[in-house]
Amino acid sequence: MSKLSEYRYAKTHEWVRIDDGAAVVGISAHAAEQLGDVVFVEMTAVGAHLKQFDRLGVVESVKAVSDLYSPISGVVTDTNGGLLDRPELVNLSPLDEGWMVKLAPDDLAELENLLTSQKYEETFGEGH
Repeated sequence: MSKLSEYRYAKTHEWVRIDDGAAVVGISAHAAEQLGDVVFVEMTAVGAHLKQFDRLGVVESVKAVSDLYSPISGVVTDTNGGLLDRPELVNLSPLDEGWMVKLAPDDLAELENLLTSQKYEETFGEGH
């Protein structure tokens, strides 16, 4: 698992970390906890171009259906196919195995529009 300082967060609870040039995106542990047991995840297709804060998919839990938003602009290069069979990975490992998409980022300066790990924790409490 990456260090928490490597993560940036949207106010809508999606996180992004840069890993070998790719922007890896998922939802925070806080969001996963609030959603309850995740039963289905739908993500934008590989090849789609997203602008920062565009809708990138949907997560469905026993409590709610929630839209997911891209914390950074870029082209979707990969989706986590493991979530199709095991959507519970979002709850079990939200910052690692529960990642949702990888993007080829357009502009890493957009990371400045996001919350640092420390600011996210100060704003939303415990649990990244």
